[in-house]
Amino acid sequence: GERSGRTRYVPSQADVAVFEAISAPPPADLCHALRWYNHIRSYQSEKSSLPGVKKPLGQYGPPGVADTTSGSAPTTAKDEDDDDIDLFGSDEEEDAEATRLKEERLAAYAAKKAKKPAVIAKSSILLDVKPWDDETDMAKLEECVRSIQMDGLVWGQSKLVPVGYGIKKLQINCVVEDDKVGTDILEEKITEFEDFVQSMDVAAFNKI
Repeated sequence: GERSGRTRYVPSQADVAVFEAISAPPPADLCHALRWYNHIRSYQSEKSSLPGVKKPLGQYGPPGVADTTSGSAPTTAKDEDDDDIDLFGSDEEEDAEATRLKEERLAAYAAKKAKKPAVIAKSSILLDVKPWDDETDMAKLEECVRSIQMDGLVWGQSKLVPVGYGIKKLQINCVVEDDKVGTDILEEKITEFEDFVQSMDVAAFNKI
């Protein structure tokens, strides 16, 4: 029959089916297989005219064993074959799922880290703003001070503190971001209101 075709010098379609199923030449230690492979390869141009009827590879196996390489196998064998594929598939799916979960966790961690604001160094400063005399409009003086707006500056509570001779100074608190606002710029801005302000001093300075 066709199977004996592998032992004769002229290959049959059985040889072609096996040859096409092999993706690379057999290793050198399988010298008979390698010799056969090279022999069949020499017939490449005329393989369609070789004797025999080419069948699916599985049908050249032992008699009575179902062919699992084609759709002509009995239903039961096909079902079992599908089950095997499903089992392997589920392993791959589990690996993919595990990889996806790992990537999601890493992404979530990175996002959380990115959202976490860097620690901003801040200071609480208590300023003493002194007027020229007892006739200075202190309400207007405070209004001028609070009108100073800068990124990183927040004005807080204030009060008027007597300094003698009927004169009161404005004591006002502010919170500043150290990188953006310093006492020098505050003094410069406040003393610009020279109609009301004689001087500015730092009464207290605390890191937050």
